[in-house]
Amino acid sequence: MSQTLVMRPERLFPASAPERAIAQRLFKLVENLPIISPHGHTDPQWFAQNANFANPTELLIQPDHYVYRMLYSQGHSLEVLGIPRADGSAAEVDPREVWRLFAENFYLFRGTPSAYWLNYVFNQVFGLECRLSAATADHYYDTINAALATDGFKPRALFERYNIEVLATTESPLDTLEHHQTILDSGWGGRVITAFRPDPVLDPAYEGFRQNLQQLSEITGLDCFNYAQYLEALRQRRSFFARMGATSTDHGHPTARTEDLSPVQAEQLFGRVTTGSPSEQDAELFRAHMLVQMAAMSLEDGLVMQIHPGAYRNHNAQIFGRYGRDKGADIPMSTDYVDALKPLLDRFGNESKLSIILFTLDETVYSRELAPLVGHYPTLKLGPSWWFHDSPEGMLRIRRATHEVAGFYNMAGFNDDTRAFLSIPARHDMARRMDCVHLAELVASHRLEEDEAAELAVDLAYNLAKAAYKL
Repeated sequence: MSQTLVMRPERLFPASAPERAIAQRLFKLVENLPIISPHGHTDPQWFAQNANFANPTELLIQPDHYVYRMLYSQGHSLEVLGIPRADGSAAEVDPREVWRLFAENFYLFRGTPSAYWLNYVFNQVFGLECRLSAATADHYYDTINAALATDGFKPRALFERYNIEVLATTESPLDTLEHHQTILDSGWGGRVITAFRPDPVLDPAYEGFRQNLQQLSEITGLDCFNYAQYLEALRQRRSFFARMGATSTDHGHPTARTEDLSPVQAEQLFGRVTTGSPSEQDAELFRAHMLVQMAAMSLEDGLVMQIHPGAYRNHNAQIFGRYGRDKGADIPMSTDYVDALKPLLDRFGNESKLSIILFTLDETVYSRELAPLVGHYPTLKLGPSWWFHDSPEGMLRIRRATHEVAGFYNMAGFNDDTRAFLSIPARHDMARRMDCVHLAELVASHRLEEDEAAELAVDLAYNLAKAAYKL
């Protein structure tokens, strides 16, 4: 017999009755606010074409590395799941059989945020009232599949149903942004914008770096193997992205290191990294220098700068070789910010017109480095708990470790950073609940008045992200 799937109204709130009551009152103020999704990785083609999603497996399993990394960790190959390979091909799989495998193993997700997000989608979006298991796999598949075939479950309809005010995708400078142009030309009122992610042409260790520079040359009509023209090409692409709606850039470097090289030093370094095979030291130095250059360009054009260091990307060499990037094998690393950001902050840290949002996968730096940095420099804001820490406990840890030193208003609100479109309301629901939990603790211990907490709840859920990303 299948067991009931229940999303309890008091979920995630404190066990203590007084704090739970405060959290519930605060949550009522933010529960139905529009969603600001200023950083993510959904596919703009979904909203450009507005075609029905093919099936539950293609929508909920294959794009979501949170899902298939757990299955892979238990011995289920990416091949069996039909995950696309680096060359664009994929094993021929029966999507229903993949779903059955997922359902049989759904117990693996117990206690994880993925289980919360998925159960929210199953119950709140598709109306399913029994838990996913081997016994209910086909019922789930048929129910979801039938819904996906209707107009109400097309991407634009879901966007509107979710009350999304703005959603940002993330594209390379080499992207034509044709899907964003289609959205703009369509007359649809949904606001889907892009963000500028220049890693493929900023990181000499990025696969195909020289070929990427050649492509950048072809797109811009500039010689991107000439340092001055390379910088001009980046300015040109940033301007194009801004015209297409971008308000931010995004930088996924391994570290937060920055270096402010002289023009002569920079040109010599550029020559080394664009000829032959650059050393690891030169690649790191060039990334560090280009973060400062990107900050300079952001001061010129107003794009908000996001720095996402601290991930050992593609740690599993075999998976990377066969399937490419972003396949669930990125692992957090210890990360320095105080020394690493000093060159950038020496030059730009006091510029109130420049906005840089810092993220981390290294929780040990919350109170020691990040809170003091963002609590002083006008140019810095602190991003939300991210990636592996996008969870109830992770959200509480960042609030508890930072708000006393940095204050709440040096934060950038919440972003969902997801490829899984249907999980967006679930992720914002979790973030809003956990902020209300934290604020309820402060009210119950008489560190905040409830009217102050009410204003903060709205700011954390909506206003801070909208302001930080200039939306």
